[in-house]
Amino acid sequence: MHVDEWLQTIPSVWVYVLVGAVIGLESLGIPLPGEIVLVSAALLSSRGVVDPVVLGLCASGGAIVGDSIGYLIGRKGGRALFDRLGRRFPKHFGPAHIAKAEHMFNRHGMWAVFFGRFIALLRILAGPLAGALHMPYWRFLVANVLGGVAWAGGTTAAIYYLGMVADKWLKGFSWVGLVIAVLVGLGTTVWLKRKAAKAVGEEESVPETVSAS
Repeated sequence: MHVDEWLQTIPSVWVYVLVGAVIGLESLGIPLPGEIVLVSAALLSSRGVVDPVVLGLCASGGAIVGDSIGYLIGRKGGRALFDRLGRRFPKHFGPAHIAKAEHMFNRHGMWAVFFGRFIALLRILAGPLAGALHMPYWRFLVANVLGGVAWAGGTTAAIYYLGMVADKWLKGFSWVGLVIAVLVGLGTTVWLKRKAAKAVGEEESVPETVSAS
């Protein structure tokens, strides 16, 4: 069976549910590859397997609902919740990770929730940490909705058009176009994540330098 024919056999509803569920669980505070799942699904939309608009809506909905549930969990569990998670999942919830995220929240408030959607560490911690720090829910919700829509919708649109361009350039080799689009999309995602992580690290070094002086 040709690759295009095989892709068309994938039920679109499964893709929507998977994307919404994975992103929602990641936003809730469970370490899952939400970004990779979204990029992969967006590439499928460029192949006509799913509707990019519906995909963006499902991804945005998962992000917003997951973050809101995470906020409520953090509000109820408080700092003790992160102490327990740190002992069980030190790679994602260790003291250094929590301190870094808390510094961003204390410094930027609502903007930490908005831009945290684009940074892997804060994407997992934003909801629970905002609740634990007792950020007013209305402020959290505004930043959560705007950040979720910007990240999910923007990523879907960018990868969709990237896949369309790749397919147009490599019309006679559709499977090659798909593979190249996947690699370019994932490569771009990794590059953006590294740039964001570097920016966070540079910002953290500023208070340390000031205190040392």
